[in-house]
Amino acid sequence: MKIKSIAVITVVLVGISCSTTISTANKEYKITKVSRFKSDWVFNAKEWLLHKDTLIGNGGPMHWGVIESKKQLPKNYEIDFKVNMTKESLFEIMLNIDKEKYIRTYLYQIDQNIVIGQGVYSKNSDEYGKRGGPTLFKKPLKLENNKWYSVKIRVANNQLYFSVNNETFLECSIEKSKLSQQGKLGFLTNGEAKIIDLTIKTIE
Repeated sequence: MKIKSIAVITVVLVGISCSTTISTANKEYKITKVSRFKSDWVFNAKEWLLHKDTLIGNGGPMHWGVIESKKQLPKNYEIDFKVNMTKESLFEIMLNIDKEKYIRTYLYQIDQNIVIGQGVYSKNSDEYGKRGGPTLFKKPLKLENNKWYSVKIRVANNQLYFSVNNETFLECSIEKSKLSQQGKLGFLTNGEAKIIDLTIKTIE
């Protein structure tokens, strides 16, 4: 019986370690070590780095700094973190990245809105039309540089919830809005952005 029990536990652990989702055995993922950060994400070291507990991104108006997870997001998930746009105007959470398409959920200082939109991003081109995409939903929010914002993303049963500081909310049906239903996670900035307390959690 002991041998059988050990075998079962081993199979479960192997299944978890080979999981294609970004969650862990505890159904929660956090960036805590530089070594794990490097193995779990695709990025240009000149654009994104992990300094102590802070994820720092650097981009520019003509070339956005992008980081992308290597693993798929679960079907239903929740993402929590705090972000500070220290330079420029755009910070974006790229959801369900599938090839060059994704869901845009972002904070945009020029328009003073949080936004949900259709996204496209070509890794090999900064041409207009090969990055960004149309706005589908937006809500006013005063946004400033050098200020921390709490962001929560929740995707459950094809419904997307996006909130900032637990006071400004956007919601939409992923299927009805014809948005990407499955894929990876990414972050994008056209200046400098700092992220702390990032947690990605699988939900039932």
